Amino acid sequence: MFSYILRRSTKNDSLHRKGMFSSTRTLAILAAVCFAVIWFGNLQYRDLFQTDEGRYAEIPREMLASGDWVTPRLDGFKYFEKPVLQYWTTAIAYRLFGESNWTSRLWTALTGFLGVLMAAWVGFRLFDRRTAWCAALLLGSSLYYVIMGHFNTLDMAVSFFMGLSVFAFLLAMQAADADNTPARRGWMYLAWAAAALAMLSKGLEAVVLPGLAFVIYTLLTRDWKRWQQLHWYGGLLIFLVIAAPWFVLVSLRNPEFPYYFFIYEHFYRFLTPVAHRPGSWWYFIPILLLGLLPWWPQFARSVLRPLRRTQADQPPAGFNHALFLWIWCVVVFVFFSFSDSKLASYILPIFPALALLVGRELAQRRRGDALISAILCMLLAILGLWLAPLIQRDGGGVSLELYQAFLPWLVVSCALLLVVAITAFFLAYFRAVSVALALIGAGLFLATQVLTSGAQVLSPVYSGHSLARQISVYNKPGIPFYSIDDYQQSLPFYLKRTLTLVAYQGELGFGIRLDPQKWIPDVDSFIKRWQSDPQALAVMPTATYQLLEKQGVPMQIIARDPERIAVRKP
Repeated sequence: MFSYILRRSTKNDSLHRKGMFSSTRTLAILAAVCFAVIWFGNLQYRDLFQTDEGRYAEIPREMLASGDWVTPRLDGFKYFEKPVLQYWTTAIAYRLFGESNWTSRLWTALTGFLGVLMAAWVGFRLFDRRTAWCAALLLGSSLYYVIMGHFNTLDMAVSFFMGLSVFAFLLAMQAADADNTPARRGWMYLAWAAAALAMLSKGLEAVVLPGLAFVIYTLLTRDWKRWQQLHWYGGLLIFLVIAAPWFVLVSLRNPEFPYYFFIYEHFYRFLTPVAHRPGSWWYFIPILLLGLLPWWPQFARSVLRPLRRTQADQPPAGFNHALFLWIWCVVVFVFFSFSDSKLASYILPIFPALALLVGRELAQRRRGDALISAILCMLLAILGLWLAPLIQRDGGGVSLELYQAFLPWLVVSCALLLVVAITAFFLAYFRAVSVALALIGAGLFLATQVLTSGAQVLSPVYSGHSLARQISVYNKPGIPFYSIDDYQQSLPFYLKRTLTLVAYQGELGFGIRLDPQKWIPDVDSFIKRWQSDPQALAVMPTATYQLLEKQGVPMQIIARDPERIAVRKP
């Protein structure tokens, strides 16, 4: 399907700005529907993993249960690490469709899916139809992007809105070069609105990083007139109307919020190792390469493209969209590389832009590059098949029984990718390059979906769902429930209740300082409380249970998983 559309695109590139032909439009819709069915199809299947998925499912659940849509809470404590947009959208999904794995991941999956469509559409508007299809192919087949689009964190949503803001800005500059003031105004207003939604998704990075990229671009090109084309007055008004109300309201209700969110969460976490997420300066390089696998030859060509001196690659007379996209990617990558707090998801916002830049090279359909991409897929599949029995010897930190249940999924995923890669290699060798590229992209996407679905068998280790099912018969309203020396963040979501933390703070330390009466600081205090309760439940690591058992604390085991034990008071 993709190869046919790509061939049609090649024949009709001269007409690409007049709209797609009916046949390619029909196939495009069909391709999008098939992609959507597979993209959203396994959201419910896998249980919520520690820790992010549990946290970002539980906060909206508590928001909906309490009726307080202003102050986010986790386990009953105020939680100000992130803004509120994803909590709102997930709580609305709970209200409409019920609380489940599927609805908890819906916003992440939806923004990830829309990100692929957005990259395709903007590639069509800024470059050509072939680039549009190849950008969608690259982004939709990226192992990194697909996994992040199915893992419940805030990063996919902020990446989508930051990408929308950057892309709308580029379209505004395109309209400015065409002297189309109404279109320029409309796109710029969309850019400001998207920036506001990005800030409501994660914070100040949503405006700081695009702004820094714009400053660097104007300094390099000395294109100062662009500052006059940003529609500052209307844009700032739109930004403030969307972003400001919640920040003002939550600050009025919680005077401690501004310092903690704007100073501690942004500057302290960036400049100091307080978040305990260190990483070397090259931390994001393997993540970038993994995200672009197997399109490394096209990536290398896209990096070297500005150095060419061909007529087709001369800088445009108007706004240089490709240069700005490269500046945007470098700014985000370097900014987080210098941070003392690093997570793999931090560079996700550059991938829609990279999809356009690398997609331009992918659209050239070079036979040699396609052969190398197929070989890289083969090597990745062979590596997975080779490592599978080696990891089985010790389970890779997972119990052997669980790993043996996961092994078939891993083998099927790698075998599928290997068959696809070999087929694509021969197709490219016999010059059916479009079909080969489409097959590689589809194979990577399907193999990733198989692998992530198979991770469900590891749920007893990485999720609280199995433990919650065992506890459910004892989990009655009004019975105290303690979590000792630990906080399994998906367990409250599945239990539909908060827990009383004992001798543990973690990321809830700030909220505990505000409401210390909701917390038990040490095990001795817990034992006294436990003995005075007529009925009570508790969950703890296995080692903690063994220590309490030696002290003669009365406990009856009601549930267990590979790492934790749940008990009730006899």
